[in-house]
Amino acid sequence: MNILSFTCCSFYKPLNLRLSVIIAAILYLALMISLLSVDQMKYKDPNLSIDARVEDLLSRMTLEEKIGQMLQVERKHTSADLVNKYFIGSVMSEGGSIPAPQASAETWVDMVNEFQKGALSTRLGIPVFYGVDAVHGHNTVYNATIFPHNIGLGATRDPELVKRIGAATALEVRATGVQYAYAPCIAVCRDPRWGRCYESYSEDTELVQAMTEIIPGLQGDIPHNLPKGVPFISGKEKVIGSAKHYVGDGGTIDGINEHNTVIDRDGLMKIHMPPYLTSIDKGVASIMVSYSSWNGVKMHAHHDLITAFLKNTLHFKGFVISDFEGIDRITTPHRANINYSIEAGVSAGIDMFMFPKLYTEFIDGLSMLVKNERIPMSRIDDAVRRILWVKFMMGLFENPYADYSMTKYLGIQEHRNLAREAVRKSMVLLKNGQSVDKPLLPLPKKAPKILVAGIHADNLGYQCGGWTIEWQGVSGNNLLKGTTILNAVKNTVDPETTVIYKENPDAEFVKSNEFSYAIVVVGEPPYAETHGDNMNLTIPDPGPEMIRNVCGVTKCVVIVISGRPLVIEPYVDMIDALVAAWLPGSEGQGVADVLFGDYAFTGKLPRTWFKSVDQLPMNVGDPHYDPLFPFGFGLSTQTTEALFSE
Repeated sequence: MNILSFTCCSFYKPLNLRLSVIIAAILYLALMISLLSVDQMKYKDPNLSIDARVEDLLSRMTLEEKIGQMLQVERKHTSADLVNKYFIGSVMSEGGSIPAPQASAETWVDMVNEFQKGALSTRLGIPVFYGVDAVHGHNTVYNATIFPHNIGLGATRDPELVKRIGAATALEVRATGVQYAYAPCIAVCRDPRWGRCYESYSEDTELVQAMTEIIPGLQGDIPHNLPKGVPFISGKEKVIGSAKHYVGDGGTIDGINEHNTVIDRDGLMKIHMPPYLTSIDKGVASIMVSYSSWNGVKMHAHHDLITAFLKNTLHFKGFVISDFEGIDRITTPHRANINYSIEAGVSAGIDMFMFPKLYTEFIDGLSMLVKNERIPMSRIDDAVRRILWVKFMMGLFENPYADYSMTKYLGIQEHRNLAREAVRKSMVLLKNGQSVDKPLLPLPKKAPKILVAGIHADNLGYQCGGWTIEWQGVSGNNLLKGTTILNAVKNTVDPETTVIYKENPDAEFVKSNEFSYAIVVVGEPPYAETHGDNMNLTIPDPGPEMIRNVCGVTKCVVIVISGRPLVIEPYVDMIDALVAAWLPGSEGQGVADVLFGDYAFTGKLPRTWFKSVDQLPMNVGDPHYDPLFPFGFGLSTQTTEALFSE
């Protein structure tokens, strides 16, 4: 070996050693910094209190990150990248907004998890929650169990049943990866002309309060040691609930949707406020603000009722969310001054904003309002603190991704059996026979030939009503899974009984067939919100003509499928038996259960059945109370088994 080569080798050996030591030191230092950083990020430690985690995370957040948490945006108008870019706090589906036609639970989970990836890849990794209108089951999703709408559940007078429905709904919502259900609606509907009256359990405040038992079904039973007003969600099988629409939405003039509720403070507190007190006691995690006004002041801008009363007096600790584009409607015309509306809504005390599409306007507008000191940072911190508290409470930081093992719960038979139970308990028998001693019901299962008439008898979409698959509902049997009333009848009668279905039979057809009896199903087509406002409440054609054609010829039971009482008085005398079936949902077998006497009728009217719309509004206890059927009315029957055992 020559001297040169020896010298080079001697030089590089210590150099390589020195580099190795330096690299090792750098790696060790990086590891220590990393460990120290994690140790200092208290919000990532599940062993700390929620309060400590919230305050630690809040202290790390920029204004931009805080404003992002206050946003809930529509799935069609965002992506994982945009969730990441704008630090979005929540994503949602408006009515009918789905990832694919007849999407499976797995497809929903894929979508929700994709949005979650965007959220978790932000600097602080704050997870999103996803929201849907699950107002009578997971009603946007194909193959879900569709329960009766709230008006029917009010007729059951069974809070324990409603709690079980809440638990089943939570499981089906979680089956699709969704964590937030905009339910329950705890409006006290005081005028059936309102297009959302079927979303209300009753005109009676105490009955609505009783039905808030759905909240522990959705969220879990609140621990006894939890302070009043603190939101509670018990685990991955439960969802965030939302008591809505705060407050007085069911009391607008003439039942006009989103209109003005004119009532003094004492009346508001006695009629419309109590269900919110009960919901808060049961740990409801969010409260949604109403589009409507109270004595001319928009609820979305009502500081006195949102901040002063709900937050400060009732000590509600969850988050307050706007309705869909709710702050847009503060002004007339809508969106006339969006920065004014942002300031009014945030200042009123709303914490999260459904700003589905133009959410960069909200980000820019609120940023400007804070920087110009029009809105204090303390108000922003209050909003974000409440949102984060719920996210920590429900374990979203520890388990941000949807669990594919939950997909098995969508539309399971156990839930369909529960829905069937709810249907039969919700049926209200208003008339049974032309005289007390000659009842028509229960119907005999064995008869030579019977008639089933009416489009509502064989139409799952009509049977389910609005907020089913689409915002305004659907028609037909292709987009839903369930049992129509017609198929329920066929499933129930004796195999030797011939069942004839005719959508709109004329009198001659009925006469010529000599039916043993007829089941006539009439009612309203599906509708939601303002589209359902109705000033006459007559049975839509051809319902009245069909009643005359059929019931004028043969013994008949008329079933009314509707979201509210309709004008029925002109036809009552010619009808042998009359049933209010409300909007029963996917499990029509529950209707046949009581028609044919496998179970007894037990339902009671959750609201007054008026004679004429000229009487409206008319509620139990009013001085001018003169109903066709009073609040709480409902005939009972014996089961077929009990009749034969006598």
